[in-house]
Amino acid sequence: MKQKHYIAGLYFRLSQEDERQGESVSIDNQRAILRKYAEERGFEIHDEYIDDGVSGTTFDRPDVQRLLDDAKAGIINTIIVKDLSRFGRNYIEVGQYVDYVFPAFGIRFIAIQDNVDTENRDSNAMEMMPIMNVFNEWHAANTSKKIRAVLKTNAREGKYHARNYATIADRKSKFERLISIG
Repeated sequence: MKQKHYIAGLYFRLSQEDERQGESVSIDNQRAILRKYAEERGFEIHDEYIDDGVSGTTFDRPDVQRLLDDAKAGIINTIIVKDLSRFGRNYIEVGQYVDYVFPAFGIRFIAIQDNVDTENRDSNAMEMMPIMNVFNEWHAANTSKKIRAVLKTNAREGKYHARNYATIADRKSKFERLISIG
């Protein structure tokens, strides 16, 4: 029996919240893990798809859409991600892709660190995948709620969080403040 030739798309995602966690989830770290996995198994790597600084709560991400388009067009037949949360944090959409869309197009989906591989649908990891997806969505919502609470508290205390604005350092705290001239 002839072994199937796997043509892989490697998908990386890093949200702004993930950047706070450091090197363990960086794009370079994800690239090293995915490339090693693919090369050790003899997969052909077609392309890398990178959404940097984009939340996984939406699938309205440029490179995830390019990845899905390439998969549906038959350009790739395997999608590899570091873990399920890199692919997405919306449990309904992730489930729809893994359970319905990918099988319909003959696409193998692998989430390395979650031991998910759709080639073996009877595995414990595949049975646990819906629970992992719910947790991933909860984690995104919970993190967002915590960040909003901190920003709200800082705003009440006269501290601010802004990007691309002129600031002056406040020597009494580690925060910067906007200044009004005039």
